[in-house]
Amino acid sequence: MFKFWGSQEQQAQPRPEDAAPSQQSWYPPSVSSSSRPLTPTRTSSTPNLSSRGSSPVSPTEAAGVIASLKDKSVDELQKLLSDKEAYHQFFLSLEQVKDQNNLRGELRKETLQLSRENMEKEPRMVELRNQCRIIRTTELAAAQERLNELERQKEETLKSRSPSSLLQRLQEAMNKTEEESEDLHRQLLNSEIDLGTFVPKYKKLRNTYHRRALVHLAAKTSSIS
Repeated sequence: MFKFWGSQEQQAQPRPEDAAPSQQSWYPPSVSSSSRPLTPTRTSSTPNLSSRGSSPVSPTEAAGVIASLKDKSVDELQKLLSDKEAYHQFFLSLEQVKDQNNLRGELRKETLQLSRENMEKEPRMVELRNQCRIIRTTELAAAQERLNELERQKEETLKSRSPSSLLQRLQEAMNKTEEESEDLHRQLLNSEIDLGTFVPKYKKLRNTYHRRALVHLAAKTSSIS
């Protein structure tokens, strides 16, 4: 059989991944194998839907990481795989990581500032708490006692102004006027007063009595109806 020129050289020529220095990687096998540059083929350009769905990295962030890696040489990529410190420095240089670190630093500063403000307000809070306790034990007790007194006065006022109470007071006034009329009539019979003095006084008492009697009758009839 004929041997074509250059066939043995092509077979003996090592591949780039075999020619790279074999260094022990501190990454897991899955990370190391996935970190090797892939030869662009038709099958590799097809998106892996299952891996994309399980990856927490967004397409924009992944594009940013790829842009940071595409200009690196094979030696630099191998160093990232083998050197933990180099990988750490590269990780911190990513814009996404810088943004996260800056945001975390700002949140930490704001949290510390709020903590300091709360600590500064602690004496004032203790003072206000003591004032509330004093008000509750002294001023509140006095106000409660005053409120109870006003409630008692209100009940007495409502009770004295009730229809039954007013009718009773009106009846008592009628009885008093009746007694005064009888007393005046007795004085006339006993010649203690003359007729000229008796008539106007007696007339006034009887007018008062009958006026009160009419009011009492009207109020009583209204309450019954």
